Amino acid sequence: MHAPSPDAPRSPRAPRASRARGARRGACLRPVRQEAGAIFSVLLTAFLLSGCGFASPVPAVEAYDVVILGGRVIDPASGLDGVRNVGIRAARVVTVTEAALSGRDTVDARGLIVAPGFIDMHAHGQDEENYRFNAMDGVTTALELEVGTGDVAAWYAERAGGTLVNHGVTVGHIPLRIRLMDDPSDWLPSGPAVYRLADDEEIATLRAGIERGLAEGALGVGFGLQYTPGASRWEVLEMFRASSSYGAPAFVHLRHMGHVDPASSVVALQEVIAASALTGAPLHVHHVHSMGILATERLLAMVSEARAQGLDVTAEVYPYAAAMTSIESAILAPGWQEVLGADYGDLEWAETGERLTAETFYRYREQGGGVIMHFIPRAAKRAALTHPAVVVGSDGQLRDGVGHPRTAGTFARVLGRFVREEGLLDWSEAVRKMSTMPAQILEARAPDFARKGRAQEGADADIVVFDPASVIDRATFERPATFSEGMRHVLVNGVFVVRDGELRAGARPGRAVRAPVQ
Repeated sequence: MHAPSPDAPRSPRAPRASRARGARRGACLRPVRQEAGAIFSVLLTAFLLSGCGFASPVPAVEAYDVVILGGRVIDPASGLDGVRNVGIRAARVVTVTEAALSGRDTVDARGLIVAPGFIDMHAHGQDEENYRFNAMDGVTTALELEVGTGDVAAWYAERAGGTLVNHGVTVGHIPLRIRLMDDPSDWLPSGPAVYRLADDEEIATLRAGIERGLAEGALGVGFGLQYTPGASRWEVLEMFRASSSYGAPAFVHLRHMGHVDPASSVVALQEVIAASALTGAPLHVHHVHSMGILATERLLAMVSEARAQGLDVTAEVYPYAAAMTSIESAILAPGWQEVLGADYGDLEWAETGERLTAETFYRYREQGGGVIMHFIPRAAKRAALTHPAVVVGSDGQLRDGVGHPRTAGTFARVLGRFVREEGLLDWSEAVRKMSTMPAQILEARAPDFARKGRAQEGADADIVVFDPASVIDRATFERPATFSEGMRHVLVNGVFVVRDGELRAGARPGRAVRAPVQ
């Protein structure tokens, strides 16, 4: 308010008695006015919140963007396994409580399991086609950690507009070798990058490429040593040294498969465990059961022994007895029958589903393309699934609907077949292997993962709500591009990407998950 001008006319003063009566009347009315003002303030707040004035008042401080009510919340990181309500605001879990909650959007989760969204550490299909199948399988973060990329900054920039699920990548030894040696392949090498030895100058160039990718925020270093048998042990050690200098894990497809020495999976695992011990780089071994085959239990024992010695070594499995690769790759070089314990009829041409013969094998090998290999013993898969240091990852990729069913069905398959039907795992252990443990493997390198793989206060609101009575994979080798069932709701950064079992058209809440850029 402004003070009156000295020259402004003054109002006549009321008589003293009238002023006293007015003061007493004002004192009597003041509490009424204050109460009326408070009521008006509450009603005005409710009016503004509702947008029309007809909604019931909702206290602004208590309202959540999304509330998930009455579900069985499983959070392996804290040990919680009980019925709770979950309140989400601004892409984070704000509360997990037994108290009543209200929100702008509410999900009835009674009879359902509420868990941190699954983290697929081995997802080759980094595009919208594959992200749709990821989301319908409960995956909220899909990571390309094996092959990786040769240009980390460009890879993240391509996805800067948002994706259906969160995404991340390693800097890859394979793509850097392809580039250095002018290999004609655009993914797995098929030319000089396969067998040619690198000289000292080329090894230095490869190491510089690894370090550049790590400085650009790569989640680690990816290796596919079976695809690059020409890479010397010294070359691999140099890449591990680069990884260690940034505190980054090495994600490794081993050099050899099977149990036949001297080129066995045991020898191959010894190589990278030694590299980890010498350099200090954490080690993660991809699809340990498809590498070990008959030697899988030996590999798992080696992982346990390495961990008992204080080494940071983990491994991974997908819940299928068949692998997939490019038919022209080094995996199917002469002698593969003895290594895999398989023959031509165990190979399936992914595009048509036909089983191969000697004639079609060599024709397709000349042409190039995806082949499914049916050779993994059931016992190897089960041993890997139950090992405490082994996570679940899909190794998945679909191209125009062609590929392996693991892309669409890995996580629902574990829950439906190996938890509910066979009792091989319990619900909490399965969630740990599919969400919490992957986050813990990555959080030292990329601190964002300290908020993932958890269903607790302060965690990112990457949440899957699934029906334990019906969750199941539906993808088959004949129809690999088939959505899983039973994933009722999937949220990425607090936004529904799956609602009532259906994909949400146009949703793109996925964010880059990246190590600090240096």
